[in-house]
Amino acid sequence: MNKQRSLLAQLFSIIILSMMVLFIGCKESLVEPLSTEPTTDKEAMLKLADEDSAVSSFEPNYNEEDAMGFFGKTAAEIYPFRVGHKVRLVNRNMDINVVGDTAYGTLTKTFEGTLIIAASYAPGATAPDTIIRKPFTSVITKKIIFVKIGNSRFPFRNWRVAAISLPEGGVLSPNIDIQKLTVFLPSGDTLIINSPNSYFLSRGPGWWKQLPIIGKNQSVTLRLEVYSAYADTDFVTLTYGADKKGFNRAKRKFLMVSSVPSGSGFAKVYEQTYTAHQFVGHYHAIVNAYPKQVIFDDATPVESETWGVPYFIRP
Repeated sequence: MNKQRSLLAQLFSIIILSMMVLFIGCKESLVEPLSTEPTTDKEAMLKLADEDSAVSSFEPNYNEEDAMGFFGKTAAEIYPFRVGHKVRLVNRNMDINVVGDTAYGTLTKTFEGTLIIAASYAPGATAPDTIIRKPFTSVITKKIIFVKIGNSRFPFRNWRVAAISLPEGGVLSPNIDIQKLTVFLPSGDTLIINSPNSYFLSRGPGWWKQLPIIGKNQSVTLRLEVYSAYADTDFVTLTYGADKKGFNRAKRKFLMVSSVPSGSGFAKVYEQTYTAHQFVGHYHAIVNAYPKQVIFDDATPVESETWGVPYFIRP
């Protein structure tokens, strides 16, 4: 009898021990995936910005990867034939100011890049015979507004992106300055932008302007007002349409429609129209403005200003 009780006690102990091991294992398996979540509000907001498709669509369009031809006719001389820039992100930082249940973030990204010009030194050339590469460093800023939606111990679950500003930056200098961008949407709406970092688009319910929504194969016209230190036509381009993998990227050159003396330089107006492709999703239209000699002189260092406008192509 005692032997039977002893066996039952041992069996009971084994069952209890097995249940404890199973419980601990289950507990660890539940906690393990959560260990990769951000542990601070700042880390959570950086992750939210990285995962927001309207924000992340900037870089595939800013990074042209190589010299690009222009879609449609341009007013360029016999050279350059193709121009583009390749960039890589070398630093990013988010400054956060939390006011109650709202957080105001400034996302700053620093890129190291190379301006690539496929050109010819021969006036009568019909094809490029040399590649000119100019290194540069550019800084792009964007404002992001977050709102609090929870109070859990996991910061990533407590916030959402409420609104984003337009990006701006570049290799800034006093010689080229984008002062105003007017966007004529196919819906008849018009966006008038004087300061990209102060112009917010909604990423959900809110009082900000809605992200531009464009139908497949619909056209958008951009009018750009630029202050330039030089009388020559500046080299102003539009890059658009690239998805997160860089596919379907296209490029156009703005045409100057007016130039009048202003102060010690010239106030110029440029225009261009682009047509949305047939692929649904978030994209960016990126404007890059360079003084002419940056592109047409092999020794002039890079000066540029960059503005961007996110948009969504609907089904």
